[in-house]
Amino acid sequence: MPEKNLTELRDELEHINASLLELLSRRARVVTEVQRLKAQKNMPTFDPEREMKMLQELVARNPGPFPDETVRRLFKEIFRACVELMQRQKERALLVSRASRAEDLVVRVRGRELGAAPFVIAGPCAVESEEQLEAVAQQAKALGCQLLRGGAFKPRTSPYAFQGLGAPGLELLRRVARRHDMVTVSEVMDTRQVALLAEYVDVLQVGSRNMYNYPLLRELGKARRPVLLKRGLSATLEEFLWAAEYVASEGNDQLILCERGIRTFETETRNTLDLSAVALLRQKSYLPVVVDVSHAAGRKDILAALGRAALAAGASGLMVEVHPCPAVARSDSQQQLDLEEFAEFMASVGLARRLHAAAGAND
Repeated sequence: MPEKNLTELRDELEHINASLLELLSRRARVVTEVQRLKAQKNMPTFDPEREMKMLQELVARNPGPFPDETVRRLFKEIFRACVELMQRQKERALLVSRASRAEDLVVRVRGRELGAAPFVIAGPCAVESEEQLEAVAQQAKALGCQLLRGGAFKPRTSPYAFQGLGAPGLELLRRVARRHDMVTVSEVMDTRQVALLAEYVDVLQVGSRNMYNYPLLRELGKARRPVLLKRGLSATLEEFLWAAEYVASEGNDQLILCERGIRTFETETRNTLDLSAVALLRQKSYLPVVVDVSHAAGRKDILAALGRAALAAGASGLMVEVHPCPAVARSDSQQQLDLEEFAEFMASVGLARRLHAAAGAND
C-alpha cells in the first residue's frame, strides 16, 4: 500500500474529526432521550457508579497509542459535557427557570412592585391583639415598610403551644394593614384554608414544613394570589424550585422564594442561613428571593449582619419578626425585635431611608 502524502493525511484527519463530531452529537441526542426517561421516573441526572463502570470498560478496551490516563481524561470531559447538557434540558423544562425567562419577575400587589427594589416584610410571628399589630404597623410604616406579616394559623412543634387566633386573627391583620395602607402576608397551612386566607391576605405564605405539601401548592396555584414560598428545613435548591413549579404549573407565576435557613449540626443559631442559595436561586430562576433573617438566626444580635449579607448576595428583600414586647410574645420571643431594635435594624441594613423615600413616591 503506497504511503500517503501530507494532503491525504490532513484530509483523513478532517474526515475523522467530522466523524467524531457526528458521534458526539449522536451521543448527545441519546443523552437527551435518557434524561427525558429519567425525568419521567424521577431519577437523578448523574449516576457516578455507572460513569465509573463505563470508564473502566473503555480503559480495558484501549488499543493505544493513548495511555489509559489520557483516555480517562478525554471521556470524563465528554461525560461532564453530557451531564451539563442534561441539566440544561432539565432546567429548560421548568416554568420558574431563568432559562424560560431572562428578565426578573416583579410581583405586583396593591400598587406595590415587589422585586423592582429592595423591600422588607415585617411583623409579629403571631397575631395576638389589635393593639399589638397597631404598634408594629405604625413603626413599620414610619420606617417605609409596605408589607405587614402576622400568623393567624401557626404550625408549632408542640401540639400544646399557641396555634394562633385563626380567622379572627386574619380579620385583625387585614383591618390594621388597611388602616396603614399596607400589604398583608400570612401563612396558609392546609388546602382547606386557602379560600379563607385568600379573602383576607394579599400574599399567601407557605412555611418550610409545607414546602413538600404538593396538594397545597397546587391549590395555591389556582388561587391567583401572590405566593411566598419558604425553603424546607432540609430541601435542596432543586427540590425548592420544583416546589415553586407546582404553583406555577397551575397558572400562578406570582411567586417569591424565601431562604430561611437550613438545618445543620450548628447549635449557635436556630438554623444555618444559606447565602449561597440566594446567589444560586437568582442565577437559576427569575423569581424574587427574600431572606427571613429571624428564622435563620433564631436570635436578635446578628440579624442586621445577616440582613446586610443577604442583600449583598442579591436578595430582593428581607423578612423580619417584630413585636412591641417580645418578652411576652406567645411564640418565638427570643428572635423578635422590639420597636426600637427594629428601627436600629432598618438603619443598620441601610434600608430605612431608601424605603421611606420609595413609600413617599408611591403615595
